[in-house]
Amino acid sequence: MSLDYENDGEFHEKLIEEVLAQYPDKFAKRRKKHLSVASDAGTEEIEGEAHAVTECDVKSNIKSIPGVMTIRGCAYAGSKGVVWGPIKDMVHISHGPVGCGQYSWSQRRNYYIGKTGIDTFVTMQFTSDFQERDIVFGGDKKLERIIDEIEVLFPLANGITIQSECPIGLIGDDIEAVSKKKAKEHDTTIVPVRCEGFRGVSQSLGHHIANDAIRDWVFDKKEREVVTTPYDVNVIGDYNIGGDAWASRILLEEMGLRVVGNWSGDATLAEVENAVHAKLNLIHCYRSMNYICRHMEEKYGIPWMEYNFFGPSQIAASLRKIAKHYGPEIEAKAEAVIAKYQPLVDAVIAKFRPRLEGKSVMLYVGGLRPRHVINAYEDLGMVIAGTGYEFGHNDDYQRTGHYVKKGTLIYDDVTGYELEKFIEKIRPDLVGSGIKEKYPVQKMGIPFRQMHSWDYSGPYHGYDGFAIFARDMDLAINNPVWDLFDAPWIKDEPLAAAAE
Repeated sequence: MSLDYENDGEFHEKLIEEVLAQYPDKFAKRRKKHLSVASDAGTEEIEGEAHAVTECDVKSNIKSIPGVMTIRGCAYAGSKGVVWGPIKDMVHISHGPVGCGQYSWSQRRNYYIGKTGIDTFVTMQFTSDFQERDIVFGGDKKLERIIDEIEVLFPLANGITIQSECPIGLIGDDIEAVSKKKAKEHDTTIVPVRCEGFRGVSQSLGHHIANDAIRDWVFDKKEREVVTTPYDVNVIGDYNIGGDAWASRILLEEMGLRVVGNWSGDATLAEVENAVHAKLNLIHCYRSMNYICRHMEEKYGIPWMEYNFFGPSQIAASLRKIAKHYGPEIEAKAEAVIAKYQPLVDAVIAKFRPRLEGKSVMLYVGGLRPRHVINAYEDLGMVIAGTGYEFGHNDDYQRTGHYVKKGTLIYDDVTGYELEKFIEKIRPDLVGSGIKEKYPVQKMGIPFRQMHSWDYSGPYHGYDGFAIFARDMDLAINNPVWDLFDAPWIKDEPLAAAAE
């Protein structure tokens, strides 16, 4: 599909009206606030240059309506699955019935270095396996026994988190008291996290709760001797999916910075504890970790900035922005890094841009991806037809205005019906979304990439990641399988006649 943003803006507005017309009036009025088309907002000065920006005016961070097929996760998913789960040398207990823990087990491909079951535990599943008697009589005693068992079975674990599932908040188990008691008894770090799934609007609150648990139960709790340098940085909000954090770390260290902590992909508890000594926080996934960055700035005076390592144009812009914080010496090294990888970028673009030029993409993901990956597609000559967040806030959509062009379709917490109809009418060349959307889209005859975990590929961050990203998009869109079958109503005329 070839996009003409001005004309497609009108088409997208009519498409929204068409979709809303299928709803009861009351529900249509509600959903209308969450669907929009990016409009012109003039220019904004960024790093001394004028850039065109758009207005992505949709309502967001509102509780999903019961009965609507939302694609969001819950607060437990935000805490256990995103922030705490990838911290590798801690045991993370899914406290409650077995289902939540089983579903969240090894879902996101957070790579790490270590011996699983010895000193790293990311892909292991620990659950208190609540039964009916635990709901009736409470699970505090059971939780104490589990912590005792973990201390015996896994002596190299450096701490434990208790990730609360829904029943814990409903029956009122005192996980804080258990944590204090057992932390003192075993002389270890135990963090209770009140991330019951029913809390808040979406998994976004789980991120916030997890950040608050770090603030209240980890920071300033241990005295450690720390060697610091003026170039110490924390990489925050990079979960090392397919090795993303490693790809990012290479570039930062090549430009002369010292990465003292990855939050939380391939991270250790010590890195989190020592984070307060860094000189700068670099945040990739703003939605999940801006809370702790703001706290660290207020209490410890550590400045923070966002960066984007998707695609060469944003990598170069981010490296220069980070280097500017440190001055001429690091700026010169940043330029050397950009120059070093330019031949790789040129080769990737020369190979894949002719195959992908003008191809259209629709995105629907969580975290930062609905805006951050846009420039990576555009570096390959592709265009964005629509984008939206599963659990975005208003400031996410404001930031999206720096990336999308006028006429782009914008959708927040899109329903299964809406997304299917948008895809059906727009017929993009590629859809990038989550696992729940993958197979319905492919059955519509449209190529798909799973943009939560890179469809078992990756990394996608950094220059090395851009080469993999370009290859994967080409493999999806130009896969000959799409030309090898026809829809039954086209292929089989008697069947088509019967359908009529």
